[in-house]
Amino acid sequence: MRAIQIDRYGGPEVMIRRDLPIPRPGPGEVLIRLAWSGINFMDIHTCQGKYAGSRTYPVRVPTTIGMEGAGTVAALGDGVTEFQLGDRVAYCLSWGSYADYAIVAAWRVVPVPEAMSLDLAAAAMFHGLTAHYLAHDLGQFGPGVTALVHSASGGIGQLLVQLGARLGATIYATTSSEAKAEVARQRGAAAAFLYDEGRFADRTRELTGGRGVDVVFDPIGRPTLRDSLRAARTKGLIVSFGSVGGSVKDLDPIELGEAGSLFLTRPRLADHLDDAATIRRRAAEIFAALLDGSLSIAIAGRYTLDDVEQAHAALEDRRMIGKPLLQLS
Repeated sequence: MRAIQIDRYGGPEVMIRRDLPIPRPGPGEVLIRLAWSGINFMDIHTCQGKYAGSRTYPVRVPTTIGMEGAGTVAALGDGVTEFQLGDRVAYCLSWGSYADYAIVAAWRVVPVPEAMSLDLAAAAMFHGLTAHYLAHDLGQFGPGVTALVHSASGGIGQLLVQLGARLGATIYATTSSEAKAEVARQRGAAAAFLYDEGRFADRTRELTGGRGVDVVFDPIGRPTLRDSLRAARTKGLIVSFGSVGGSVKDLDPIELGEAGSLFLTRPRLADHLDDAATIRRRAAEIFAALLDGSLSIAIAGRYTLDDVEQAHAALEDRRMIGKPLLQLS
């Protein structure tokens, strides 16, 4: 089978295409013939070595890149009874999806409805399940809740905006361009505006009558996090769920007190997908909303194993609006 692997850390140049034997599933595992893989910042971070010392995501070199995909069940390991050969399935947070086949623990795998295409299922897993726990578990979206969503035209951002509007929350959105801001408005943002070198916090205060929002979702990090503190209300919540703009390494906890006794959390999806029932519940709700049209996911581009470096470069410089995919069959 074809696979994209890394033996060392670095940029797109460290990815190597190899021909490997098709693996065999062990007990409790499923072999999936992949049709599509999602392409995510986590793949870029895997290449860069950001998980080299992680306990939450213990991926180490050498490894096959990619951590979500969709396809059909090709083989079952001992003890797997919930799936059959040929079942349409999807998963996330299991590395090895930049390949024709992947071995995945059965408890991480979810069935894909017949009415849903496999490319949409691949696009929906990581971003969809992330947006689900952010909206429901942390943001607790509902009528009366106000939130600021950074990077609102990205894959997770678009879903967060839509979930907020769907659940009755008031969502303010920030982006890097007016074209991206218009995407956020179309997804249901009450207002969308530019980062403007941190002045987004002043704009957010204006829109909330000086109060600030209940929760800020910040996947960017260094360029935005301190101004995110200014955008939140007293005793508000700052959700730092990524650092694509660089890590903040000098934040003194006293700053949270000075900004209004704020709460700051740095969650990870794995801790919100800790059993099969939770994964399947979140996926089923996201899939149902996609099928009934109350949620939508924009596919930013479809790539092959031959141009995966191009996909990583486009994602890293944030040219994309939506979710890129890797086509495997």
